[in-house]
Amino acid sequence: MGFWGANTATVDWCETNYEHLHYVCELFNSASSLAMVFAGVLGIALHRRVLELRLLLAFAMVSVVGLGSIAFHATLLFQHQMLDELPMLYLALLMVYILVENRPERRFGIGFPLALFAYAVLSTYLSAFTRGRLQFFLFQASFATLEFFALARVYLIHRRSQDVMARRIFQLGIGAYAFAIVLWLSDIQFCSTLNETLPSYGIPNPQFHAWWHFFVSCGFYALLIVIAHDRLKTLGQTPQLRFAAGVIPLVRGSSHRET
Repeated sequence: MGFWGANTATVDWCETNYEHLHYVCELFNSASSLAMVFAGVLGIALHRRVLELRLLLAFAMVSVVGLGSIAFHATLLFQHQMLDELPMLYLALLMVYILVENRPERRFGIGFPLALFAYAVLSTYLSAFTRGRLQFFLFQASFATLEFFALARVYLIHRRSQDVMARRIFQLGIGAYAFAIVLWLSDIQFCSTLNETLPSYGIPNPQFHAWWHFFVSCGFYALLIVIAHDRLKTLGQTPQLRFAAGVIPLVRGSSHRET
């Protein structure tokens, strides 16, 4: 029993609770969540004079998810679990809006954002007012539906793009994202191996969920850059992609903002 008391979250990840600090339940999972905070802040800092409000808001939501993830993994309390999961849902809904309403003029009127809002209300209720395995399943189903729809839309952007750099950044982003998902699933499915079998041979738990935080942050940041590049082209600009310090993708174009 650590500082935050008994766990009330509906999921307990494979990292041993309170193994390193009395005040932090899952140290590696908490610390690695800073990668999401950093990715969001970096996206805003590098593109605040280039991108529209909707894309800057997406970067900001990545940081919000990271902060919620820190609170969740540090305590494993249900209320803090909601600070992690609900922003993930809202970020996914925002990405669906950005990827569907991708013309210079709005295509679907007020009906589409209202439908997304209704989905948000329903998903929030299902995530916040259920418990146990049902809660875990309902949240994952709600989020995964939005997640894979958004990834499919980004893939379509990649398919029609003739920009070599955009295609390269997409491949890096989707590769990191896919690897992160493999790590997330492995952490759940092989926990006994990671926490018992490997240590019996002197090999520490590799903390796959913590690495999921890192790689999903890298992947999502890269895919957001691909989306931003396509959006600037749609708005009639001539954006340029490059790597800052040789490793951080960013997009440059004329300053443009709209909601």
